[in-house]
Amino acid sequence: MDILTTLARQAEQVEVVSLQNEKTTVEYEANQLKTCTVNETKGTAVRVIRKGRVGCAGSSDEKAMDKLAVNVLESAAYGDPAAFSFPGPQPAPAVQTFDQAIAGLPIARMVEIGREILELVMPVEPEARCNVLVERSLLSAGIRNQAGLDVSFQTSPLSIGLEIHCVQKEDVLILFDQYGTTLWEDDYLGFARRLVEKFKQARSITSLRPGRMPVLFSPAGALALLLPLSQGLNGKEVHKGISPLKGKLGEQIFDEKISLSDDGTLPGRFASSTYDDEGVPRRRNRLIEQGVLKSFIFDLKTAARAGAESTGNAARSLFNPPEPAFTNLIIQPGETPLKEMLAGIDEGILVDNLLGLGQGNIISGAFSNPLALAFKIEKGEIVGRVKDMSIAGNIYDLLKDVAAVSQEYQWAFSSFMAPYILIPEMNVAGKSQ
Repeated sequence: MDILTTLARQAEQVEVVSLQNEKTTVEYEANQLKTCTVNETKGTAVRVIRKGRVGCAGSSDEKAMDKLAVNVLESAAYGDPAAFSFPGPQPAPAVQTFDQAIAGLPIARMVEIGREILELVMPVEPEARCNVLVERSLLSAGIRNQAGLDVSFQTSPLSIGLEIHCVQKEDVLILFDQYGTTLWEDDYLGFARRLVEKFKQARSITSLRPGRMPVLFSPAGALALLLPLSQGLNGKEVHKGISPLKGKLGEQIFDEKISLSDDGTLPGRFASSTYDDEGVPRRRNRLIEQGVLKSFIFDLKTAARAGAESTGNAARSLFNPPEPAFTNLIIQPGETPLKEMLAGIDEGILVDNLLGLGQGNIISGAFSNPLALAFKIEKGEIVGRVKDMSIAGNIYDLLKDVAAVSQEYQWAFSSFMAPYILIPEMNVAGKSQ
């Protein structure tokens, strides 16, 4: 049976999504190969709008389409009121997200990549314990609806994660980063080399007196600023009324050095695709421009509630309905060379990672976290790692006064790009030294 045709006779609107994912995983634990697995998931997710209400259901059983149709109609009887319509066909950007070089990557080659990463770390610190995760997926999605939409797309995401543990007496050092792409790149070890360089820097420990001082966030450390902000920019949280940014569109909320965009059209990036999971074309969304709030991200449902249009940010799984989700988040680089930013700091701190990031009521913008990896800056030079320190603040206050944003930038954690961001003064707490 064609479930779209069947349901179209009984509901005003119908959406049928076919999802398939073949995931191959190679995992090293404590420097040793632990597992190699291949898993495949496949199924159909259906939404209907019937008598003005939304119903959702999903099934991984290809032979159970009759039951799936019954389930989704029953769901609609108790579903949320529908203020939106499924989209018709729309032109979409040509986004490169599939590479046969990744799709055809054999397990033996993935195992070799893991060994190559270990060979970067072990000569530097033989006592280090490394966890490496190499994961390749082949994702395909097809979306049809009663409005004539019929699109499909494929992506070939490859992610490589490295975690380094080093324990020496009372000092515990943990570093992590992750690389992600959908198009093969010859420099797939670049992220690991940078992490090893951080590790070398971190072996030298120095002291820092607590107090108020300049704080320089690295591209990875800038996640501490972006994570609360991303929640505030999510249309779902805006509709709930809990986003601090509600009602502030068009207002100057941050320093003019801060510009932020979400771009699902970048070729080869980990979170890019031609369409979102509702069949709306991906696009570049200008969220904050020179400190002015320009937009939130929406799926169809949240856009309708806000009187806006979908921004192409719907994400779903087989058994969960779509919700707004970010793709590739980008803080735009600035005009100041990093060397010049460092030169202007007599005494301060470089923040690269925080412990417990994302815990608590982060949507308020407030955070107070111990520093997992941070370095002392003295007279323009990075002089060593600091321990037992923490920082606190609220991003909605901190980003109103930004001393500088660097020209240099890096991708971190697969789908986040940022420069170095210098906050002129923050409270840094710790033991008096």
